[in-house]
Amino acid sequence: MHSDQVNYIPILMQLILAVGFVVGTIIISGKLGPKRASASKDKNFECGVESIGNARVPFSVKYFLVAILFVLFDVEVIFLYPWAANFKELGMEGMLKMLVFMSLLLVGFFYIIKKKALEWE
Repeated sequence: MHSDQVNYIPILMQLILAVGFVVGTIIISGKLGPKRASASKDKNFECGVESIGNARVPFSVKYFLVAILFVLFDVEVIFLYPWAANFKELGMEGMLKMLVFMSLLLVGFFYIIKKKALEWE
């Protein structure tokens, strides 16, 4: 083994221990847990409310749109954090690049508002 590969042995050991713990816990709980099946235990439980009808009820596409927009603007924060942490080292070039990035996101946000994508009908 090379000296670079030796540095990864603790990570490999931690991965093996974590996976072993999870698999071991699942196997042990399956062996030791109670196995008494009944009609009331086999029913679906949803927040204490009795399940009625089919669970596959279609819902509005607006929920998907809001979720996608949330992810889009949430990823923006992921790009902002490293920039803010290295603000001084990046200098004026980094400032201009972030200004372009933020202005493109702002244009996209105003486009979303203009198209009324977030308004419920």
